[in-house]
Amino acid sequence: MRPPRLPAWTATLTWKAAVFITLMCCGLAALLGGLVHGAMTHQTVGTAREKALGKLDRTITLYESGARLPRGEGIDPRGLPAELRALAAAGKRGTAVGEHRGRSVMWAAAPAERDSVIAAAVDFRGSERTIAELDRAILGSSALAIGVTLLIGALGVTRITRRLHQTAQVARRISAGDLDARVNDPARAKDEVAAVSRALDTMAVSLQRKLEAEQRFTADVAHELRTPLTGLIAAAELLSPGRPAELVRDRVRAMRSLTEDLLEISRLDAGRERPELDSYDLADLAAGAIRASGTDTRLVVVSSHVVETDRRRLERILGNLLANAHRHGAMPVTVTVEGRTVTVADAGPGYPEYLLTAGPQRFRTEGTNKGHGLGLTIAAGQADALHATLAFDNPPEGGARARVTLP
Repeated sequence: MRPPRLPAWTATLTWKAAVFITLMCCGLAALLGGLVHGAMTHQTVGTAREKALGKLDRTITLYESGARLPRGEGIDPRGLPAELRALAAAGKRGTAVGEHRGRSVMWAAAPAERDSVIAAAVDFRGSERTIAELDRAILGSSALAIGVTLLIGALGVTRITRRLHQTAQVARRISAGDLDARVNDPARAKDEVAAVSRALDTMAVSLQRKLEAEQRFTADVAHELRTPLTGLIAAAELLSPGRPAELVRDRVRAMRSLTEDLLEISRLDAGRERPELDSYDLADLAAGAIRASGTDTRLVVVSSHVVETDRRRLERILGNLLANAHRHGAMPVTVTVEGRTVTVADAGPGYPEYLLTAGPQRFRTEGTNKGHGLGLTIAAGQADALHATLAFDNPPEGGARARVTLP
C-alpha cells in the first residue's frame, strides 16, 4: 500500500521556511520559558521556604519558653506531610508543600522531644499564583513572539519566492522562444536571487545575439547563393546530354533546394511568416500532401474535422514529414487522420534520441548523408507559425511517429 501523498504546496519553499521558523521559535521559546520558569519557581519557593523556617524558629522559641503555640502549629500538627514528618523524626530539618485547613501552605519541621516533631506553616497560595501567572505570561509572550517572527519570516520568504517564480517564468519564456524576456531584478538587490536573475538576463542577451547572428548568417548565405546558383542552373541546361550532365543537374537541383530551405528558415526565424487561413477538410489536405509527395504512402482516416489553417504551410509540414519517413525510415509509411491530428508513422529504426529530447536541429542527420537536416526544422517552424503542435516519438512496437495537431 502506497503511503499517502502530501499536497503539492507542502513542497514549496514558503511552506518549508514557515515550518522551519515555527519549529525553531517553538524550540527557542520552550528553552527560554523553561529556564525562566525554573529560575522564578526556585526563587519563589526559596522565599517561601525561608519564611517557613523563620516561623519554625519562632515556634520553637515559644515552645521552649512554655508559651501557647498558634493553632495548627507545634508538636505533631495535623496535615503535616508524611515525608516531612519522617525527615524531622530522623533528626533533620526540612520543608515541603502541603495543605492546612484546605489551603496550600509551605511546611517547615524539626525534631522535638520523645520522637515527636515540631512544625510551622506559612501560606503558599500567593507563591502558587505568582508561578501560575508567570507561566501564563511565558506562554502568551512565546505565542506572540512566534506569531510575529513567523509573520516577518513569511513576508521575507514570500518576497524571495516571488522573485524566484518571476525568474523561473522568464526562463520558461526564453525556452519558448521569447528572447526579449528579462527578469530586470532591482539593481539595489545584492542577494543570491539577484545574482541568479542577472545571470539569466546575461545568458538571454548572449543567446539572443548568437541566434540573431546565426539567423543573419543563414539569410545572407542563402541570398548570396541565389545569384551564382541562377547562373549555374542556366549553365547546366546548356550541357550536352549524357551522364555527366545529369549528375551536374542533379547536384544543382539539390543546391537549389538547400538554398530555398535556408531562405524559408531565415523567414521563419525573422517571424515574418503570416498564415493565410481558410477552411479545409483535414483528410483532403492529407491526401493532397501524399499525392504531391509522389510516395507510396497509405492513408487511414479514423475521423476528420474541418479546420482553419494555411493549406500551403500544412502541406509543407506533411510533405517534409513524409520525405523524412521515406528517406530515413522504412516501409510501410502510414498517414492517419483522427480529429484534428495527422500522424505520420514509418517502420524504420525510429527518431534519434537527441531529436526526441531537444527537437529538430539544423544540419544534424545523426551520421547519415541523406538530406541536409533542414526538413524537420522547417516543419517545426511552420507548425509554430500555424500555432499547431508537432510532436515526435518512437512507439513501443517500433518505428518513428510524428503527430501534427491543429488548434
